[in-house]
Amino acid sequence: MLRIACASAAGLSFLVLGLIVAFMVAESVPVWREIGLTRMLTDPDWHPTSGTFGLGPMIAGSVSISVAAVAVAAPIGLGAVLWARYYGPWWLGWCVRGSAELLAGIPSVVFGLWGLTVVVPQIARHRPPGLGVASAAIVLALMVIPTAVVLLDAAVAELPGEWRSAAAAAGMGRRRWIWHVVLPAVRPRLILAVILQTARGLGETIAVLMVCGNVVQWPTSPFVPVRTLTTTVALEMPYAMGTHRAALFACGVILLAVVEGLLGVGWAVQRVRATDGS
Repeated sequence: MLRIACASAAGLSFLVLGLIVAFMVAESVPVWREIGLTRMLTDPDWHPTSGTFGLGPMIAGSVSISVAAVAVAAPIGLGAVLWARYYGPWWLGWCVRGSAELLAGIPSVVFGLWGLTVVVPQIARHRPPGLGVASAAIVLALMVIPTAVVLLDAAVAELPGEWRSAAAAAGMGRRRWIWHVVLPAVRPRLILAVILQTARGLGETIAVLMVCGNVVQWPTSPFVPVRTLTTTVALEMPYAMGTHRAALFACGVILLAVVEGLLGVGWAVQRVRATDGS
């Protein structure tokens, strides 16, 4: 009975995912027929009511914010885990790990409000208007840090105790243990954390919408306002019709394809790790 229930739950999950993908693709068909992917990537601007459907600036905005956020969040997450496990007192390390898990439960709108009232004014003092790639990347980095902390902490906890005893017997100090044993062992999990952080960053909407500036232009500087694919869908879907509406669904299809590709890479990394471990 338990096996049937688990199989049914798994099948239902795949069915729901398949229905979502089918719906997104079906709603975006008109824009693929009338406009085509090539034109959507090469049109100079995004003015659907005027017949231009350029997604390039928004794709670049999404990628730049996500990559910048992960570049900040991944090292911080790794450093927090290593400090909590090997340098700090056990009780403070427990607080660090617990705080990271609690951070993951904070609503994204709260991060957006914090960024709008704290991060943006600070950046605006030096590089107005303050809304832009840098502000969004800082807010997003804080949101995705828990992903790295949870995954890497679990990877470090799984290291066999015999390894530490053998390293101590070989005269390896804490620094050499971390550099030559811990980091190589958790590298696949670190890659997976980066992939999942990037996927989360590409899909984030409300917090990024509040601090990115929402201007459709190429991110030529960390301080220029930009717009992402997700914020475009959130802002324009309520009034979009016809080809414009289909183009917004196409944005969702593109995001879904990119995220699925990233998750596929993460799955492949885990498979390689499991094969090497066996």
